[in-house]
Amino acid sequence: MKKDPKEPLSKAERWERTHALIRLTASRLLRTRGLRLPSVADVMKGAELTVGGFYGHWESKEALFEEALRDALRGNWVQLLELARGDTAKERLQWILRRYLSRSHRDTPEAGCPLPSTLSDISVLGEPYRGAVSEELERLVAGLGQIAEPLGGKQLALGLFALMVGGLTLARATEGTPLSDSILAASRAFALLAMERAEQRAEQEEKP
Repeated sequence: MKKDPKEPLSKAERWERTHALIRLTASRLLRTRGLRLPSVADVMKGAELTVGGFYGHWESKEALFEEALRDALRGNWVQLLELARGDTAKERLQWILRRYLSRSHRDTPEAGCPLPSTLSDISVLGEPYRGAVSEELERLVAGLGQIAEPLGGKQLALGLFALMVGGLTLARATEGTPLSDSILAASRAFALLAMERAEQRAEQEEKP
């Protein structure tokens, strides 16, 4: 039965709504400012809530940002994998590459992949972020590997994944310069060569 929009929310419903809002705000902040810079105060200000209410939802900033990091990774990559278009593995991989290594993705970090803004922080901060990102990347690469299975499976997927994240990170770091666009174009071209090589190898292995 659908809830009447005019009916007051219960205490549990208000808690759930606030919890989701805080997590969403943290997710946006880590995409643009990483894991170290945003404070609890920044998150609560962005959510238009008081700082005192934070600890009714999480024990620490680390607990919140670990969850927000997982959400951000799943949201972006699951959508890419599910929306991939093409009749062949190569076409679907190209679709993913074009969208990930695009100007629009580079220019809208607040809605994009969180890895370029968080990886350096994770290498310094360690746990709980290192374990979280390792678990999520295993799942993401496995999903990409399923698409890439006819060409090279997980090994090809892992290589393409590293190329995409590295290319986008460098392109964002040099945004506003001619080099940034060149990095995106070169990354796409190199990935295409890798897929063509993998396709040729797969065809040779199929021959009697």
